[in-house]
Amino acid sequence: MKVTELTRRDIIDSLASETNNWSGRLEEPEFLGRLFDLQNLPSTDTRYKDAAGDIWQHRVNNNDWEDDWVFLDNRFNLLRGDDDAFLRFLCEMQHPVVRPDATEAERLRQMFNQFLSSDGFELAERTRISGRPVYAGRFVGIDQTPGIAAVRETLAGTDPGYVSQQITRMESSVNNDPGLAIGTAKELVETCCKTILTACNVEFSKSADLPELVKLTAKVLDLTPSDISEQAKASETIKRLLSNLASITQGVAELRNHYGTGHGKPAGSKGLQPRNARLAVGAASTLAVFLAETHNERIS
Repeated sequence: MKVTELTRRDIIDSLASETNNWSGRLEEPEFLGRLFDLQNLPSTDTRYKDAAGDIWQHRVNNNDWEDDWVFLDNRFNLLRGDDDAFLRFLCEMQHPVVRPDATEAERLRQMFNQFLSSDGFELAERTRISGRPVYAGRFVGIDQTPGIAAVRETLAGTDPGYVSQQITRMESSVNNDPGLAIGTAKELVETCCKTILTACNVEFSKSADLPELVKLTAKVLDLTPSDISEQAKASETIKRLLSNLASITQGVAELRNHYGTGHGKPAGSKGLQPRNARLAVGAASTLAVFLAETHNERIS
């Protein structure tokens, strides 16, 4: 069970929040019959001899079970069972027979992959039927993005709910949605700077961009120990390095805007790649960690 229960619950919650019908255009017994031998699974209703009977009764005839019942049913064990069964279930949800709307199927696949990437899995095209893709789950490994572990550890105590959400979103989208990872990296540094400035009772403009925030934050922090020689020169060097990191993060974010959708790009245009996202995430993480550690040392 490499796909964790946490990832599975996140996927289930996302499906519930978007009111997605997991069986698509099929009735639920028909959908499940493509994956499981319902005639050889027990019934939870004594009036029926097998799972096929009680599922039909409670989901088709009466519809008195909750919509997400299948994920909590021990007969299928999707929440805590082996990875293959869970991944096959997700793939079946996107099968052309089950979900004829190609746009909806692709949106589901992207959502699933965003969560699965945290555990090193993805749903990838295996074959095609009548020109439509059929997917299979596969393990691709966890891509360690530079700086993520350090930023998670250092910023753990900084508005933990919001910052943790930013870090998770940034990490999980590097490969599947580089644009989202780049934008979130920029937001992370902005959050870090605003948190430090607020703690130091320093006012800042709500419209301040990233370079301005970094410059102001660097100004209020003691960037070098007071007992080293040529402290002023060292401080200026560090400020220049921080400015360069901010420029990288800001620059890649601006590239994202140029490559983004919604600007009438010609068909076949390609957006930024994971390597671009790793550059932005790495620079942003290094910058955020340094600023947070400097602030923490200053107040300790």
